[in-house]
Amino acid sequence: MSLPLVEPDLSLLREGRVLIDVRAPVEFAQGGLPGAVNLPLMDDEERRLVGIEYKERGQQAAIELGQRLVSGGIKAARVTAWHSLLQAQPEAIVYCFRGGLRSQIAQQWLADVGFERPRIRGGWKAMRQGLCTRIDAAAEQPLLVVGGLTGCAKTALIQRLPNGLDLEGCARHKGSAFGRHPLPAPSQIDFEHAVGLRLLSLDGPLVVEDESRQIGAASVPLAFWRAMEQAPRIRVEMPLDWRIGQIQKDYIDDLWAIYRHQCGEWLGWTLMRKQLATALSRLRKRLGSARLARIARLQALAFREHERGNTQAHEAWLAPLLTEYYDPMYRYQLERRDPQRFLHVGDWDSCLAAARFWSAEAPHHDSGRLQPA
Repeated sequence: MSLPLVEPDLSLLREGRVLIDVRAPVEFAQGGLPGAVNLPLMDDEERRLVGIEYKERGQQAAIELGQRLVSGGIKAARVTAWHSLLQAQPEAIVYCFRGGLRSQIAQQWLADVGFERPRIRGGWKAMRQGLCTRIDAAAEQPLLVVGGLTGCAKTALIQRLPNGLDLEGCARHKGSAFGRHPLPAPSQIDFEHAVGLRLLSLDGPLVVEDESRQIGAASVPLAFWRAMEQAPRIRVEMPLDWRIGQIQKDYIDDLWAIYRHQCGEWLGWTLMRKQLATALSRLRKRLGSARLARIARLQALAFREHERGNTQAHEAWLAPLLTEYYDPMYRYQLERRDPQRFLHVGDWDSCLAAARFWSAEAPHHDSGRLQPA
């Protein structure tokens, strides 16, 4: 019978279609497609053995080995997994690496039990190519970069804009020594796919936060990073006490809420303290041993006070963390920037207004200083 195909159209991702990824778990861990559920045809060991057979004896021998390995109860269990998902998501679509043999076998087995579902022509590879092309194309769109000292709520500003691209959100990392998320970081491929997916709904001017190319474990794709480096900028400036409050929310309050939800009170608290203490210890080279020891003591005392109900005690170590580490580092980077590329400098609200004004005027924007209405 002829098995149905769908073209590798990125609208499948934009619409949030459920996808069945029949590749092996090790492949899926390296990067799936947005909305995909991994229900493999072969597990990692079966795939490894079939791969060896293919290299040594050719395709037909590999197919025959695969049929022997995935048969009987194993085959029934895998068909049942696909069948169960399709009962809940009857419009789901199947794919494998190139839309070839594995997805065809899954289609045939599903058809045998009464489910006819299409596979994606070209599979994962074709869809990934489309997402990567979208990221490269975004480098040609008008782009505005939001900078500012640590604690100026730049990410919150990006999230307030309908055309904001939250790279830190895609990387699941706040982009600093203290920015690791309790949940596992995405693979580089999954990061790129998250960026590409967000860009599918953004075809005009883009606003991003000023980032280094490396955000946690993820690297911003080179073409887009180069565009960020050349883009005009705005800079948020807020007083120290305001920034300390924002840092406490980001690095302690929000982190504690996630850990408590994921791990419970005792383990969550233990893991959060360990993460923040470890993050601080990584700054030894820049802070020096004496300053690090002083801030570490203040951090330990703050956690002791926090346990007694005094959450404001964290100001004692967050203030020197900002003034002695983050602020000098940012000001050094700022000195290397062309001041003419800063279209606006002001407080958070004025920068939000400036970003909105730029977004509305970007197609006809010139190099003059930005003056939001």
